[in-house]
Amino acid sequence: MFSFSDTGRCVWVNGPVIVGAGPSGLAVAAGLKEQAVPFVILDRADCIASLWQKCTYDRLKLHLPKQFCQLPKFPFPDHYPEYPNKKQFIEYLESYARHFDINPQFNETVESAKYDEACKLWRVKTIYPNGCEVEYICQWLVVATGENAERVVPEIEGLQNFGGDVIHACDYKSGENFRGKRVVVVGCGNSGMEVSLDLCHHDAKPSMVVRSSVHVLPREVFGKSTFELAMSMLKWLPLWLVDKILLVLAWMILGNIEKCGLKRPSVGPLELKNTQGKTPVLDIGALEKIKSREIKVVPGIKKFSCGMVEFVNGEKLEIDAVVMATGYRSNVPYWLQESEFFSKNGFPKAPFPNGWKGKEGLYAVGFTMRGLSGASADAMKISKDIGKVWKEDLNQKKQKVPTHRRCISTF
Repeated sequence: MFSFSDTGRCVWVNGPVIVGAGPSGLAVAAGLKEQAVPFVILDRADCIASLWQKCTYDRLKLHLPKQFCQLPKFPFPDHYPEYPNKKQFIEYLESYARHFDINPQFNETVESAKYDEACKLWRVKTIYPNGCEVEYICQWLVVATGENAERVVPEIEGLQNFGGDVIHACDYKSGENFRGKRVVVVGCGNSGMEVSLDLCHHDAKPSMVVRSSVHVLPREVFGKSTFELAMSMLKWLPLWLVDKILLVLAWMILGNIEKCGLKRPSVGPLELKNTQGKTPVLDIGALEKIKSREIKVVPGIKKFSCGMVEFVNGEKLEIDAVVMATGYRSNVPYWLQESEFFSKNGFPKAPFPNGWKGKEGLYAVGFTMRGLSGASADAMKISKDIGKVWKEDLNQKKQKVPTHRRCISTF
């Protein structure tokens, strides 16, 4: 470590810098720990997995069985249910960090990361809430900020004049504060469906905006996880056929959802997930509430006015609150100064399974659009790849620290 002033310092990192202390970053760190590779893991929040701890609703459970959501080399406890809840999953992640002795540096926001061609190293600049700045110099950079780093809030005409409560789903905890209120939920993905269901359970009156088509599948088929069934079929059948089978099973169990105002996409659920990253809704009860009219399905919004919303079909509805279940996006373009490996939308340009490794020691984890299982697979590849080079460098006694100190400067 090299200190240069009271407000800024420069730090040499023998191993990689990992940006993000969510499940993806923790998985990479665990793999590096097992190989005795040093690293620094940074996070802008004050805890691990801040998205799970701070930006999720109380009733949240894993949508997939636990065996598809566990991180490398650390299974869920046997006593956990098949679908662990929010609290259990956070406890699992905290146990994971303790087990592998992972200690992230919190409250440290990465402002920029750039590869220095002159000294062939990465420069990662961060800032603390008190204004103190740090620059990390490293050979490897692991981007683990994930697909859901920043909330997406669409601009809708008149919203500033609405006058009622407007929140994003990341700030929604439960429907307790919405009892008796008329609430518009913008979005019909898993979050939109579950927020609407939770509002029903708290005696609110939700209307769910459905602007486009959506796949709704039962979470289980004849007592077996739909996802697990799909993965098993994919071992023997082509994807298009598995999609056909899933849709037939969905029709048998859920019925014709188009009668409820939910139009299915022309592309099958698995193909749509793989090509566009759009996850099918795994129904846990919202569809019954839609059928019983307890959740009202409404079309796209044209504009808001004081205490009212107008839809594209001309219908108007008096409402008290709005919940934006409009999703998230990557924040990589805001801080990573690189354009060859990452695209403008903040995702690796190369599709899965080739989007984990770039050039000059750059890696990405948590961008596969395949959930925790995809993140775990890439994390193992990354830690093994870095570990291999690390061991080769040790064996050849060519550690980079002395030869590159000349490149370190203040900022």
